[in-house]
Amino acid sequence: MSGLSQAQQIAHHSDEAHATSTGISHNKIMMWAFLASDCMFFGSFIMTFMVYRGKAAGGPRPQDIWDIPYTSVSAAVLLLSSLAIVLALTYLQRGNERAFRIWLVATAALGLMFLGGQFYEFTTFYHDGLTLHSSLFGSTFFVLTGFHGTHVAIGVIWLLSLAWLSKKGKIPPSRSEMPEIAALYWHFVDIVWIIIFAVVYLIPYKS
Repeated sequence: MSGLSQAQQIAHHSDEAHATSTGISHNKIMMWAFLASDCMFFGSFIMTFMVYRGKAAGGPRPQDIWDIPYTSVSAAVLLLSSLAIVLALTYLQRGNERAFRIWLVATAALGLMFLGGQFYEFTTFYHDGLTLHSSLFGSTFFVLTGFHGTHVAIGVIWLLSLAWLSKKGKIPPSRSEMPEIAALYWHFVDIVWIIIFAVVYLIPYKS
């Protein structure tokens, strides 16, 4: 293995350390299993929302309070964070741990911007009369988007924790699996938001 580059040696060592009968580490398999179960949760919430999306009696109608351009910008911010975490992993694999931390923190910062935008949106809807108890539509909307927002918040804490561990020298390039699993989770959260954004905001509502 003397002819291999340093990066290839690190990758080879990492693969050997986590080799399993499936070719995928147990940690990644556990994350995939968790995401599969999470898909069922989100799927059930989305289907429930679809059933009650027109039940706005007792509260404002969605078309009266939605601000699609604002929510589109918020969605773009979250999608941009996926690019940031890809860059973070790229720099870690190249051995540039400082750049890895910078892009990891940038990813978390974009996640916080999304959460701030969601909080502002929720506050606006509340003042407009759409609350968790105002209607079936309001209940399903806040449960679905709030459940997703909780996932984003968990992801932000996870990413900042990884940045802190990297600062302490505990995440060298040879241990790239930890941030890779975090990136897998983060990409899942972003993809779910694309679906939620399309279902909640873009599909026309019946008058």
